Amino acid sequence: MSVKNKFMLEPAKAVLVVIDVQEKLCAAMDANVLAQLTKNAGILLESAKELAIPVVFTEQYVKGLGPTLAELKERAPTAPCHEKLTFSCCGNEAFVKQLKDSGRTQVIVTGMETHVCVLQTVIDLLDAGFNVHVVKDAMMSRSGDNRQTALEAMVLAGAVPTSTEAVVFQLLKIAGTESFKKLSKLVK
Repeated sequence: MSVKNKFMLEPAKAVLVVIDVQEKLCAAMDANVLAQLTKNAGILLESAKELAIPVVFTEQYVKGLGPTLAELKERAPTAPCHEKLTFSCCGNEAFVKQLKDSGRTQVIVTGMETHVCVLQTVIDLLDAGFNVHVVKDAMMSRSGDNRQTALEAMVLAGAVPTSTEAVVFQLLKIAGTESFKKLSKLVK
């Protein structure tokens, strides 16, 4: 894989995966970090909508952790949501099938908890041959140390570390378009 193919996102190749940003799990998180995650995940969801990038939500043990935060789900109300019990989203066959059937090779990942479900999913996606971009400012764990350790492990495994703003501008490619005018306002 060329450097450009690994590091540069393309709207026609990308899918956005929002992992387990659920009501009861959010209640256990640092409020300031959660605000950053929801803001940045919202920007990613708006960008996906504007650029026709598919979105997939996952939910871990909904009975215990509740549904996806409404403020995120309402930004992509028709996006599929896969419930799971395995920590890795790839333990859900419908999730894996959807990604493979999409024909898309780049997976943009946001969610929680970074050191559990996100880490295990990213490792499985890399192992399955996907090019994975982990959005560092749109991920969280209850502990900052756990989050940082997981981010380091994902990068060592081959994931591309990135930020919300970098994702938006890589997907846009050029200034001056209507999409640029709309999305650039979100990251100011």
